[in-house]
Amino acid sequence: MTVALAPSLLSADFARIAEQIAQVEAGGADYLHLDVMDGRFVPNLTWGPKIIGDLRRLSARTFDCHLMIVEPERYVDEFRKAGADIITFHYEATPHAQRLLTHIRSLGAKAGISICPQTPVSMLQDVIEDCDLVLVMSVNPGFGGQRFIPRAFEKLREARALIDERNPSCILEVDGGVGKENLRAVVDAGARAIVMGSSVFGTPDPSATLREMRALLA
Repeated sequence: MTVALAPSLLSADFARIAEQIAQVEAGGADYLHLDVMDGRFVPNLTWGPKIIGDLRRLSARTFDCHLMIVEPERYVDEFRKAGADIITFHYEATPHAQRLLTHIRSLGAKAGISICPQTPVSMLQDVIEDCDLVLVMSVNPGFGGQRFIPRAFEKLREARALIDERNPSCILEVDGGVGKENLRAVVDAGARAIVMGSSVFGTPDPSATLREMRALLA
């Protein structure tokens, strides 16, 4: 079983961003998770394509770009041009999810869809075959450092069953409140890509922390 570790740069120190990226790469990061927030879909602002493009020059790792924005269909082309390898948008943010998933794939990126804590997994029934990645939010999106919502374990199990039945190559990712204390549990529930922010970058040595996380999955 392969599990991808995806440190979230939202929690990194941007005054030392090149150093912090190098640290998590040395620790075995598979993806770099990039949280894009617009202050409308979620109550926070982060970065746009320009920052992603600048960061792209610092790393060859998979850029896992999570769009927490309204009207994501207006911006996916720009994020792909900036270097995003996986582009994930929210089911709740667009009425045309299937069309957008197809469009993202046509750009040469992997297409992901995310669901907030209040959105049932069953809402993905009609688009699951068009997904390369499903992201289950285990916190309310918008801020780092939140506590894991326990109901997410059951949602991961539900998503795992749907993926295994209908699209086994689809990656199941979880984001929010994951650290050493529950890492094994989310993997046992079916997650195969783990986003971690403050539990990695909030430690004195992100590289060592990521290696410890990997060891917990051995």
